[in-house]
Amino acid sequence: MSSIRNVRPRRFPLASVAFTLLAVVDLPAALAQQAREPLPPVEVSPAQPRKPAARDAPGARRAAARRAAAVSAAPKPATPDATAQTPLNSNAVAESASRLGLTVRQTPATVEVISAETMREQGYRTVSEVAQGAVGVTSGDNPAEPSAFSMRGFTNSQINTLYNGIKIGPQNMTSRIVDTANLEAVEFLKGPASLISGEGAAGGAINFVTKQPHTGAIRNEADFSWDSLNSFRAHYGSGGSTNVQGLDYRFDISRSALNGFADDTNVKTLSASGQLNYRVSDSLKIWGAVEYREDRSKAYWGAPLVPVAFSGSHATSGIVSGNYISNYNGTNLGAVTIDDRTFNTNYNVLDNRNVAQEVWLRGGFELKLAPDLTLKSQAYGYGAERTWFNNEVEAFNSTTNLVDRERFYVAHSQRLVGNITDLIWDTDLAGFDNRLVTTLSSSYLDFVRPGAANFPGDSVSLVDPNRGFYGLLTTQQQTARIDNEALSFEDRLKLTRSFALIGGLRVEHIGLDRNWTDKNGLEKAGFPFTKDWAPVTGRIGYTWEAVPGLTFFSQYATGADIAANNIFLLGPTQPLDLTTARTYETGVKHLFWDNRAEWSFSAYDILRKNVYAAAGGRALNIAGRQESKGVELAASVRPIEPLRLWGNIAYVDARYADYNFVGGSFSGNTPPNVPRIVANAGASYRFFTPWPVELGIVGRHVGDRYNTDANTVTMNAYTVGDVYAFVDIPKTVFNAVDQARLAFRVRNITDKRYAIWGDPFYPDQILLGAPRTYEISAAFKW
Repeated sequence: MSSIRNVRPRRFPLASVAFTLLAVVDLPAALAQQAREPLPPVEVSPAQPRKPAARDAPGARRAAARRAAAVSAAPKPATPDATAQTPLNSNAVAESASRLGLTVRQTPATVEVISAETMREQGYRTVSEVAQGAVGVTSGDNPAEPSAFSMRGFTNSQINTLYNGIKIGPQNMTSRIVDTANLEAVEFLKGPASLISGEGAAGGAINFVTKQPHTGAIRNEADFSWDSLNSFRAHYGSGGSTNVQGLDYRFDISRSALNGFADDTNVKTLSASGQLNYRVSDSLKIWGAVEYREDRSKAYWGAPLVPVAFSGSHATSGIVSGNYISNYNGTNLGAVTIDDRTFNTNYNVLDNRNVAQEVWLRGGFELKLAPDLTLKSQAYGYGAERTWFNNEVEAFNSTTNLVDRERFYVAHSQRLVGNITDLIWDTDLAGFDNRLVTTLSSSYLDFVRPGAANFPGDSVSLVDPNRGFYGLLTTQQQTARIDNEALSFEDRLKLTRSFALIGGLRVEHIGLDRNWTDKNGLEKAGFPFTKDWAPVTGRIGYTWEAVPGLTFFSQYATGADIAANNIFLLGPTQPLDLTTARTYETGVKHLFWDNRAEWSFSAYDILRKNVYAAAGGRALNIAGRQESKGVELAASVRPIEPLRLWGNIAYVDARYADYNFVGGSFSGNTPPNVPRIVANAGASYRFFTPWPVELGIVGRHVGDRYNTDANTVTMNAYTVGDVYAFVDIPKTVFNAVDQARLAFRVRNITDKRYAIWGDPFYPDQILLGAPRTYEISAAFKW
């Protein structure tokens, strides 16, 4: 391990300093530029809502008005109600989609922002539940890779998971179950998107945005819920302006214990987050944030695939179908099913645990160097300790009619420090409004991974298994050190009042140092080793507001990610190349009927080359190319004041090509966990009585999916529905409370049994969705 510590010098602090000095040196030239504000004012607070840019007045009148406004007025801090939410929330600014401060409608890509208000109304408790309500997105909390997502034909580490715009590593290594209580929004950027978040975004990016301070009166909120599985959640938050002029704060703390439907399974979370914003002057703002997250689980690893012939009258239909030869023990199961006696069975060992503790420290400033030139910078530090200690394999053996089990242990000790600095320049380019953002980012990551060197196993009965204990554990250790530096440029040029060209380019350097020692501390063959990559990715597109509220867009974008699945675990004999991905996309976004109705449509064609895919266990196959074509449609309308209707549908045709291996071919097959059809629909009606009551119903349909590249076992399509009702208690009842709401919700009202996710590394078992549950909750604001 010591042999890799000095391989690569740390360069990123010097790069950041150099960028800042460059900005200062260029200040005289910047001061000479005329002030123009074609886009909203830049705010340092991440993901603060902003008003969309007003349409420009024609000719010189427009330019003169904006110059005068820029010189005479400093940008005002955003407040919680600064931007009215449209039916599809297209007024929101998604910083994971662009650094230009664009709203969703102004961005030449498909972006979806699900707000805290929507999360509360729809009862989304975790980010996985948020994803299930998004357009064309599915998710699963398989314990090996919790908060896993599928989007536009891509899954897991092909989608960057971001925290306030910062990537901490591949999703299938670093993500955890995240409660929504402390979140302001969840952003979904569809398709290859490495321009903003770098390596890993071949299929898109999902960003979790923590609640932010606002300027104004202090507002407090408290939420509580309990359900029929004896789960509970509690949250308290507070934010607003302090007695110190210019100092705003936000603080949130939440606690949850979500019990699973399988025996002795649960997830307990604790989250605390806080941020201070201090406006020193009209030209300088500084901020600091801290966050602590913890989750502890007794994990559910799924139900084993079982031969129909063995289950007999206990065989189920409509959950899985197909024929299967066990990947683990090689026995032929024939036609498979989920045995109804295993719906609630937990095959994990009694002393199992999944634990993670995470700490974030972030801070930065915004400095207005000139009326049209702004420097933003943030530094961050992140630390995490994670542990898995479980029985993870549950494979039915058709020879013994028992369930073969195998243990696995791994732990993570991760440290990440970095800096992101933006220089934002609003200017006149040959008579056209232009905004240019130049970004320099750099980070250093140290990752230590002790893991199992032996894999204890046994066999248990299918029904009422003797769960036992983990047994003897022998460990070995892997390490990874990753340096990352990136320089990117993003620009928006308004050629007319309604037509804008938007593009960007990112040049990135990634340096990896890896080592692996066995249980005796001896380095394994080929270790340590070093590898460097320098991907160049970008985007070019346009937006055209043909008539007020109706915007057409198109884009060409590229992405890059690691060919062999995971940068933390690359071995010297694996292909060390990057995959490349590109997308062609076009669509339309339309807000009309006095902001009461909104719809969007997009069509895309994505190609990813040099793909490696899970072959079961710990093996990887060369998959050649992955092709994905599809369309997405979303709409929401309020035809009359009490009634809201909304829905979305996505169709994707995702297939492998040139996927050949010794003994066969998977060319033409669909990647795991990718349904062709995903649809959501809902309606709510509000009765304006003295105590207003709202009734709602939500339905979700997910099409057939496969659990492996072989496509031999199908996780059958399912449709589930939720119903809810809430009552708003007038302020006259609780004088000290401005808003009080009591809610009742039934999840999966038909008690549908279905397969929600399949882990291709553990193909002998399937994760089932939760049965019908009842929930009551209360929320207060004052």
